[in-house]
Amino acid sequence: MIFIACIQVNCTRTQNMPNKLINSTSPYLLQHAHNPVHWQEWGEESLDEAKKSDKPIIVSIGYSSCHWCHVMEHESFENKDVASIMNDNFVCIKVDREERPDIDQIYMEAVQAMGGHGGWPLNVFLTPDQKPFYGGTYFPSQQWSKLLLQVSQTFKAKRAEINQSADELAKHLQTSDLQRFAKENGSEVFSQEKLDSMFEILHSKFDSKWGGIDKAPKFVMPTVWLWLMRYHFAKKNKAALDMVLLTLKQMTRGGLYDQLGGGFSRYSVDGEWFAPHFEKMLYDNAQLLSLYAEAYSTTKDEELKSVAYESV
Repeated sequence: MIFIACIQVNCTRTQNMPNKLINSTSPYLLQHAHNPVHWQEWGEESLDEAKKSDKPIIVSIGYSSCHWCHVMEHESFENKDVASIMNDNFVCIKVDREERPDIDQIYMEAVQAMGGHGGWPLNVFLTPDQKPFYGGTYFPSQQWSKLLLQVSQTFKAKRAEINQSADELAKHLQTSDLQRFAKENGSEVFSQEKLDSMFEILHSKFDSKWGGIDKAPKFVMPTVWLWLMRYHFAKKNKAALDMVLLTLKQMTRGGLYDQLGGGFSRYSVDGEWFAPHFEKMLYDNAQLLSLYAEAYSTTKDEELKSVAYESV
């Protein structure tokens, strides 16, 4: 039964003529090569087409091990009705963030600057000259279809406003980080009162039973706990250290930690670190190695020591 089902799924996928991704070398892009969406790679040909047709661009960014990228593909990009809306109104470009981290960084920053949350799949709408004016991450199929129609209609009806907004955002993104986040009085940025306020905010949101921030899904967020370690060193605040130690121990006791292969999954879908989202990120695990090693050097706790050694 399983074998037959697999054959049926493969037959369904190959009914569509391949799009321009069929010649790609990226495993992620090749996964989308039989979508009914007229996907193209990022490059001179696709960008010139947008300018000549005067259509807005959809840039959809993901990677091969991204769970929600696959969900959105199945729900929307394999749906012929949704694909028809995309093909009629947009130039559709697929990007593998592992091949083009430069493009991913630009448009991830753009979506966050618009007030959105970062993540993948990253779906960004651009003007024909590649300036972003709207974007987000995963959209359910029905919501995605409505958004496509709304963006297309707005682009035609309020083109001047969209161009102005895109130009302003482009100027914002072109400034350096120092210019963007600088304060007139730099000494105020790290005032003791603000550091104490940051701790109080984290403390109020802390899960005192399972560790981590009190919500699900629960992400590892190593930079948060590293900051609390620094705060503990600076203030001798035992509560900050306790928050870190409880989190680190509870993370190792649940399904989030790979007891056989080592390393941590990106997040737990529940609040108890029990059911992991099976995706390990190098940037998380590299920081967690430093975090566990630092926590062990502070406490000499053997439970923390074993994780740090196994992660090397």
